[in-house]
Amino acid sequence: MKILIIEDERPAFERLSKMLKEYNSEINILGNITGINDSINWFAKNKQPDLILLDVQLSDGLSLEIFSKVKITCPVIFTTAYDEYILDAFNYNGIDYLLKPIRKEKLFSALDKYKNLKEHFAQDYFSLFNKLTQTGKNYKERFTVKTGAEFISVGVEEAAYFVSEYKLVFLVTRGGKKYSYDKNLAQLEDELDPKRFFRANRNYIISINSIKSFKPFFKGKLIIDILPSAKEKIFISQEKAAQFKEWLEK
Repeated sequence: MKILIIEDERPAFERLSKMLKEYNSEINILGNITGINDSINWFAKNKQPDLILLDVQLSDGLSLEIFSKVKITCPVIFTTAYDEYILDAFNYNGIDYLLKPIRKEKLFSALDKYKNLKEHFAQDYFSLFNKLTQTGKNYKERFTVKTGAEFISVGVEEAAYFVSEYKLVFLVTRGGKKYSYDKNLAQLEDELDPKRFFRANRNYIISINSIKSFKPFFKGKLIIDILPSAKEKIFISQEKAAQFKEWLEK
């Protein structure tokens, strides 16, 4: 099995390498890539590995950017110290998501999952995997929201943003109307078209049509101005800033 490790912390790379060899001494570790551009260059010059161990947050940004530049056709095990990108990860060939510090039994379990999938589907594994990861997904087109004692249906084109307030979620329309919605933001994020909506932070999912402007803020953050205006300033973290800009341009 040929495995590529994309990890910008040398101690983490060495620990992963050691555990991989414990799992199977015949594993061929193809190398350690530490950044987004280096990863893109590596894939331009090399064949796809059997499996990638990919740190979500690299020194030069979110590694999810790699998928917009390179067609990755192999499975990926994501590694990170944060859990906010779990749903994103499974949109990008992810078969598992390991939180740092990575425990050996968790890594072994993820490798067993890869091995079982490959053995089960035998020679058709990669073609099946590619079909599964490239199959179009049906995203929500309408939302059933509550207004007083009644429920109404709101079309996706009318949704400006979703906001979480005091453990409740509200849909705000482009016309400024605010409705209670019975799903949390994590559930919503998985059901919304990522071309239309972006998870700005823990409290906001915003529509691309609601964005008026944005500007740089302290320590690499962005501050977003949306319509209709929100009660508070909407910030995007330094880690997600590049992803947000790329999303706007697509």
